[in-house]
Amino acid sequence: MAERLRTVQAQIDLALNSCDPGPIRVISLCAGQGRDLLEVLQGHPRRNDVQARLVELDRRNTEFAERLAFSSGLHQIEVMTADASISDHYRGMTPAHLVLICGLFGNIHDGDIERTIDRCPQLCATGGRVIWTRHRRKPDRVPMICRRFEGLDFEQHWLSAPETELAVGVHQFRGKPSPLVLGERMFTFVGYDKLKS
Repeated sequence: MAERLRTVQAQIDLALNSCDPGPIRVISLCAGQGRDLLEVLQGHPRRNDVQARLVELDRRNTEFAERLAFSSGLHQIEVMTADASISDHYRGMTPAHLVLICGLFGNIHDGDIERTIDRCPQLCATGGRVIWTRHRRKPDRVPMICRRFEGLDFEQHWLSAPETELAVGVHQFRGKPSPLVLGERMFTFVGYDKLKS
């Protein structure tokens, strides 16, 4: 998990560096403690350009993220304690230049993985990147995830090596964003332990 965090943070750093001058919108689904983004922003030259919304249901995690953002002087970061599956929580933040879907795909059913990816053209700006993670334990769903993104005008920008158990992928949107449809549920969080039982 520590290696995956470092890998995600490296890709966030690259994504921020690639953004044009001006404001950078970032959204994170099931953000956890927000360490992937917040620790990168602490010393990043674009830190003041980033407006982010981290959506996470567990109040213990959002309290940690709020403390980390405050102590780092990242006052433009919004931490929302809410159900990340509901599209309404991203109103005003789309299309985003960076969408983080880390720690989610291994905790939901295949159909919900597909539904979440299908909503990404509503979340992501043209040229924006989606950084996602998924374990490679059997059945390995990483190829399916890549195909789904690529069928929606996302181009694979980077993918961790096949022998890496916890995969990290980056897909860049080449299409035209769709308007955000409110009132939609993208997924139901199940949990890895329940899925494998």
